[in-house]
Amino acid sequence: MTPQERTASLSLAGLFALRMLGLFIVLPVFAIEAAHYPGGDNASLVGFAMGIYGLVQAMLQIPLGLASDRWGRKPVILLGLAVFVLGSVVAMQADSLMGLLLGRAIQGAGAISAAVTALLADVTRPQVRTKAMALVGMSIAAMFVLSLFLAPIMAEWAGLPGLFALTAALALAGMLLLFLQVPEPVRQSHDEWVSTRSHWQTVWRHAELRRLNFGVFSLHAVQIAMWVVIPGVLLQSGWSKGDHWQLYLPAVMVSILVVGGVLFRLERKGHIRWVLRFSVALLVCVQLGWWWATRGAQQEGVSTPVALALLTGFFVAFNALESSQPSLTSKMAPAHLRGLALGVFNTLQSLGFFIGGALGGALLQAAGPGAVFLVCAAWLVLWLFVTWNLRTEHAQH
Repeated sequence: MTPQERTASLSLAGLFALRMLGLFIVLPVFAIEAAHYPGGDNASLVGFAMGIYGLVQAMLQIPLGLASDRWGRKPVILLGLAVFVLGSVVAMQADSLMGLLLGRAIQGAGAISAAVTALLADVTRPQVRTKAMALVGMSIAAMFVLSLFLAPIMAEWAGLPGLFALTAALALAGMLLLFLQVPEPVRQSHDEWVSTRSHWQTVWRHAELRRLNFGVFSLHAVQIAMWVVIPGVLLQSGWSKGDHWQLYLPAVMVSILVVGGVLFRLERKGHIRWVLRFSVALLVCVQLGWWWATRGAQQEGVSTPVALALLTGFFVAFNALESSQPSLTSKMAPAHLRGLALGVFNTLQSLGFFIGGALGGALLQAAGPGAVFLVCAAWLVLWLFVTWNLRTEHAQH
């Protein structure tokens, strides 16, 4: 990378990191804290409030990505961050679950992921773009991990209002970073914008991109559905919400060692298809493990060694998939449609947030935590089948 590319890549990864930390930090404690609001005793509605962010994002991701093609990346990103700040303030001042739901919906309207990834493509050369995309993917995974440590501690003394205040501050910091560090991209001509808009069907019909889009949808649907349930399971097992990080920290540290020392090495040797297969299969095992543990622990809860092992398995798989799938998408996409392909990818990711939260809450309300884990396991088996024949050797370099 040139110095300008390095600065742009790190800055945009940092912008993504600030934004995603603002999103993720409420997830580990949302289901617990929302129970203290009027209407918070309805698990189905709590799950919907968690997932509504993703639904609104899914609706606006491609339109705002196309708007950034027409009117420029930075204005759209700035507008999206401002809307996210507004949603955070609404959620911070909410005095009911419906107020929280409204705030989360407004947050989701600031759908800038496609515009940010397109801007990253604008300011990097094709031969280094995969590295830049991998930086963004790893920043997302890192922020989810960091949120698991910070959220229970902050919620202990600040509650959801304090967490939403932090999300607003992080978005404001992102605006500052956008102005000070990210270079201006070369604007597309109107004819190029029309051409890009007209080729969306090419992206949808690309078989390998469809598999990756299904994968990112599945990963984030399962992630959110799990976190509708797991905080309550840990509370039932005797862990106060301020102590959950003591389980998350060792699980994440072990996962980093495994992913960095084993799985990424296999990926570099050309075995990425097996890395993906193993990671999805491990997620299936984790869901079945949680189902079995909660099924046999109606009163006493899940033992610490079992919870730690299952959390470690989840983070190994999640970190491997979260950092490799965006990179693969940027390789697989036709060069002239890479921004649009990443917009579709981010749309499916956002839709996964919504479906995971809504379905997880509904299943928890209707049939208990075991049903959530069983449905997640079944969906992951379908994902394993879909991704089995992914042809990574055709990735563009």
